[in-house]
Amino acid sequence: MTDVIISDTSVLINFLKIDRLELLGRCSERFLVTDHVREEITDNFLEQLQRFQKGLQKQILEEIRVVDSAEMEIFSTLMQKRKLGIGECSAISVAIHRQCALAIDDNLAIKITLSLAPALPILRTQDLMVKMIQEDIISVSEADAILHDWAKNHRFKLKIDSFEELLVF
Repeated sequence: MTDVIISDTSVLINFLKIDRLELLGRCSERFLVTDHVREEITDNFLEQLQRFQKGLQKQILEEIRVVDSAEMEIFSTLMQKRKLGIGECSAISVAIHRQCALAIDDNLAIKITLSLAPALPILRTQDLMVKMIQEDIISVSEADAILHDWAKNHRFKLKIDSFEELLVF
């Protein structure tokens, strides 16, 4: 896996809603977000905006701009299809061009990404949680408490009862 993860809005929101962005900051990788992802959070997730900004200030997240011509070309192609949001398009274009892992949960976005870059590492929220358990950042019981909080209070339900189901020993 690369040492940089480009995150889409969906994954960030899962951690912002429960005020646990610091978990990403404890991972061994750096988390980058595009200016478009910031715009999506600013425009659509006002309750999480302050937590997001604090994550930038604490350098848990690093904001980057999509300005490279190759990134802009991929971004433009994705936007023209009108199937994905601006944050997804920007995160995908940067991850592909810079050959970084992509943190994203949307199934259609993942399918489109893999059609363009079949070998690109994709991490869903649940993969990040498993990674955190494996890196001793969080225990299985703490992760399961978050899992149940997401399902009960934040309309984010995974198809597991415990993260232990995903761990390979």
